[in-house]
Amino acid sequence: MRKLTTSIALLAALSLGNNAFADDVDTAAVKPAVETQSGIQRYATAAQELVIQGMSYLGIPYRYGGTDRESGVDCSGLVQNLFRSAIGLDLPRTAAAMSRVGEEVERSELKPGDLVFFNTMRRAFSHVGIYLGDGQFLHSPSTGGAVRIEKLSVSYWASRFNGARRILPDHQADAATPASN
Repeated sequence: MRKLTTSIALLAALSLGNNAFADDVDTAAVKPAVETQSGIQRYATAAQELVIQGMSYLGIPYRYGGTDRESGVDCSGLVQNLFRSAIGLDLPRTAAAMSRVGEEVERSELKPGDLVFFNTMRRAFSHVGIYLGDGQFLHSPSTGGAVRIEKLSVSYWASRFNGARRILPDHQADAATPASN
């Protein structure tokens, strides 16, 4: 499982077109380059980091109200942890509250890093995941399950899709609170 997770993370990183794995990177030159990145480059970098760190959660058990890797995470705990650790943003704690952050995105316009929402408990925005690209999303499903990747096209998810929000990176200042270190 670990090899598969590492392989998926590597493929995801490479598919986003960032040279994050170059051996000859001059770290002194990295900071100025990051500061001058275009909006597209900042988005790709942030989305790549979310995807890479998200892959490390595969197999973590679901736990209602969970926010901790060791004891398990629920859907919003997973998303909250990833945004905080990957890009330094503190999102609200619940899926419903997250659904009011950032900018609404049409399903046809989804990009890696977007939040995807579902009605799984007979109420809108009761479940959240992170869109990975290629019609797939990462989420912590329910009791007895574990963090996994699923396709939006599966009838269960397609029929419960509520919408999507974009938080990366141009909306960082407005969308959420920067995490304090």
